[in-house]
Amino acid sequence: MGPILQLFAVLLLSNAVFCDEEESKCVEYNTQTFAENINLNNHFVMFYAPWCSHCKRLHPTWDELAEMLNTEESRITIAKVDCTVETTICSEQDITGYPTLKYFSVDKLEPVKFKGTRDLPSLTNFLNEQLGSNLVKHDEEEAELDKGALVLTDDTFGPQLQSGTHFVKFYAPWCGHCQRLAPTWETFATKYKSNKGVTIAKVDCTTDREACNAYNIKSFPTLLWIQDGEMVEKYQGARSLDDLSHYVEDRLGGADYEKLEIEIPPSSPVVTLTSDNFDAGVSNGLTFVKFFAPWCGHCKGLAPTWEVLGKKFSSYKKVSIAKVDCTLEANKQLCNDQEVDGFPTLLLYKDGEKIDEHTGSRSFEDLYDFVVSHGKRLDHDEL
Repeated sequence: MGPILQLFAVLLLSNAVFCDEEESKCVEYNTQTFAENINLNNHFVMFYAPWCSHCKRLHPTWDELAEMLNTEESRITIAKVDCTVETTICSEQDITGYPTLKYFSVDKLEPVKFKGTRDLPSLTNFLNEQLGSNLVKHDEEEAELDKGALVLTDDTFGPQLQSGTHFVKFYAPWCGHCQRLAPTWETFATKYKSNKGVTIAKVDCTTDREACNAYNIKSFPTLLWIQDGEMVEKYQGARSLDDLSHYVEDRLGGADYEKLEIEIPPSSPVVTLTSDNFDAGVSNGLTFVKFFAPWCGHCKGLAPTWEVLGKKFSSYKKVSIAKVDCTLEANKQLCNDQEVDGFPTLLLYKDGEKIDEHTGSRSFEDLYDFVVSHGKRLDHDEL
């Protein structure tokens, strides 16, 4: 195959991967549908180009956002526009870089441009801020409705959940399913308020992110049965008062609680880096770093492979496999400095300098070959 045909094939493949709509709930607009729909609902729109690497990294996060919010009764529509095709729209919106994210309100003439880290919590917090003026009345009503449920925050969730039995709703105020569940959850919480066997509680994930990150919450509402600080089970049933009550009675009537077992290796070969030790950690030899978020589905899928990769290189003198949790407050500036705008981001460093980014398949073989191909430039005994 000639070089021109090879380039064309790569571009087609890149575009196919990026624009795969089979599993995505994200709405893709063209010039006509954009004009027809943009004023019918609040919109959060990604203006992108298929060849843009930052756009490709954002794509899974954007799909997660659409999965959560593009529901029948949602007050926000998550959409995207391909600026290489819909040039008229992008010119009218003054799009000069990719990706550009804009919030369009049905109440305002001018859109608001998103500026910040492009991770799921930051995007949802931005939407909560934008929708806040429209939801004030509703949020006050929900606060009144949910007075029977114990309110947990970043400061109180640890001490409260570390002992005893709890059934906890993790939610976002702008989430349509959460809004519909709110009155039922109040009645349900009031019903069990005097029951000493279980506490019915709730956490607002737009304001108390640490609590939600601790339990890997990535969709709303999420209902967890928690025993002595550990998640026992995620509730997957119907959300009527009767169904929730039957679930609690069944759980409380059980002889024991089968806690989810999370296998944590006694000594992980993967080095944990933070803002305090990052410079020293990447200063010598090759260091392959995974920048991740605990709630990220792709990060969870990669985690076992990353451990195996760390074990494979554990005997190499000058090759380290490492990771950085970008959701920790102390690491946010580090992740921004390293230009991490999607999860997972896999960066390779040599003697303190960033030399490459792995953007291909995340299979063990491909990750291993990626490191080895760069390691060949080191002396053989160092590798």
